[in-house]
Amino acid sequence: MFDDIYFEFPSVALFLLFFILCANVCKMKLPSIYFPHTAQFMNKSVGASKLLSFLKWLSIMMLIVALMSPVKDEPYELEPKHGYEIALILDASQSMQAKGFDRSSMSSTRFDVVKKIVADFISHRKNDNMGLVVFGAYSFIASPLTYDVNILKGIVSNLYIGMAGKYTALYESLAQAVNLLKMSKSKTKIAILLTDGFNTPDNRFPFDVAIDMAIKENIKVYPIGIGRPNEYNRQILTKIAQKTGGVAFGASSANELSEVYAKINELEKSEIKNEVFSYLKYYYMFPLFISFFSLMFYVYLRNKRGYN
Repeated sequence: MFDDIYFEFPSVALFLLFFILCANVCKMKLPSIYFPHTAQFMNKSVGASKLLSFLKWLSIMMLIVALMSPVKDEPYELEPKHGYEIALILDASQSMQAKGFDRSSMSSTRFDVVKKIVADFISHRKNDNMGLVVFGAYSFIASPLTYDVNILKGIVSNLYIGMAGKYTALYESLAQAVNLLKMSKSKTKIAILLTDGFNTPDNRFPFDVAIDMAIKENIKVYPIGIGRPNEYNRQILTKIAQKTGGVAFGASSANELSEVYAKINELEKSEIKNEVFSYLKYYYMFPLFISFFSLMFYVYLRNKRGYN
């Protein structure tokens, strides 16, 4: 509780020397009408009492400590609201149930691995306003833009394969991400599109329309294809990246996918420092409390003993 406490006015401690000097030199001559026993404060009979002497000096020292103003800095950070706007687009189609993507956990599905890696990425982007788009046969916004990483990670943990159908509406998901970001006034808008398949042929949302929407809103897209190179459309993902100013990636394992998200984190590093403030917590009331009651106890005992 009292760690890292310092005094605002340490020079006040010099007053103790004044009290010590006065105790040996000064003669108190105050009118008894104000305090009937004032003349007895320096009486030798009082000074002979160790308890009374202790209480008197304890009161004086605690008063000086209170005047020195013991204080403690308690810093706190004000969360910034000027980071990037990021749309995380996740493929939850039936093909994401394939296993063996993580060699350290062969029983985990691709989607299980993706959720863990994406949650870790979210944890490292505390200054950014992020939202979530999930797609399968259709796409939907699973989370609007939010600075609350805990809420977003909680939503990610509750996603499951097939919740948007078993097919892959790739282009529609990109358009949905544009809808998520287009109301933002941020100068930097990013979409990270993760998929392990090809756009479903019967999904009629045009590729060019999705690209034009992203370009119009100045959204930089980072497409990520996971699995073997022939399992996803590398040509389309590369084209999306080129037209929007992003970079296309491929990942054939969990380790490679982690490296991809780390790379994106470095490429789009939000150089924002949290504002740090200090809350001053004062503790002068504790020594002042001790000083007051020591003085009261001192006066009580001296009058009770009836020193003359």
